[in-house]
Amino acid sequence: MKISIITVCLNAEATITTCINSVLEQTYTNIEYIIIDGGSTDNTLHIIKSYSNQISFFSSEPDKGLYDALNKGILKSTGEIIAFLHADDVYANSEVIENYIHAFKTYNTDGVYANICYTHQYNLKQITRVWKSGNYKPNAFTWGWMPPHPSLLLRKSCYMQLGLFRTDMSISADYELMLRFIHVHNITLYYLNQNVILMRQGGKSNTGFKARINAHRQDYLAWTYNRIKPKWYTLILKPINKIKQFF
Repeated sequence: MKISIITVCLNAEATITTCINSVLEQTYTNIEYIIIDGGSTDNTLHIIKSYSNQISFFSSEPDKGLYDALNKGILKSTGEIIAFLHADDVYANSEVIENYIHAFKTYNTDGVYANICYTHQYNLKQITRVWKSGNYKPNAFTWGWMPPHPSLLLRKSCYMQLGLFRTDMSISADYELMLRFIHVHNITLYYLNQNVILMRQGGKSNTGFKARINAHRQDYLAWTYNRIKPKWYTLILKPINKIKQFF
């Protein structure tokens, strides 16, 4: 079972090396590694090119943002399973992909998701909180639940049948895609109760009150685009559910 791991980056010279190495250190061998660069102007391209014989596909050109780049990676991929590892992130250990593939084969599911650890920006060993996903239950999105998107691996057939990321959503395209795939189309899931990714703290949707308001609006649009209505409490519970990650 081939897996395509897609990394998108832009001026990521400080972190791209650890990201790439965490992919190359995986014990699972049938990996297609794709890197989509948005036109970096720092040392990122030089670093990536130094790994050229270990990267399956690499491109560097301006894009329309993160989700446009992810879509490019999906369309270039040839694996049965799609995984994303952003340039700031690393796999928690060398057996992460092995464990995912075992779950796909054992449970014959559309998607497998797990837990992620947020870390200090400059120290991956300093964990600040853990997003423990928990088992999915029908209508869980209504109660503000969602899995951490970087931990969600899906069959490529899901994207081909249900669509790619909406590039008109600035920060909630991952939420919209998961809502569409899981809540609307009821794809099958398996919860791998393991910490699989170390993610440096500091995402676009988690940086201040104005950013949170914008994220709330985008989340509401995600439901609107899918022609469904959230409960009055759905989008209130979504950020509240993050509080338990600190305990």
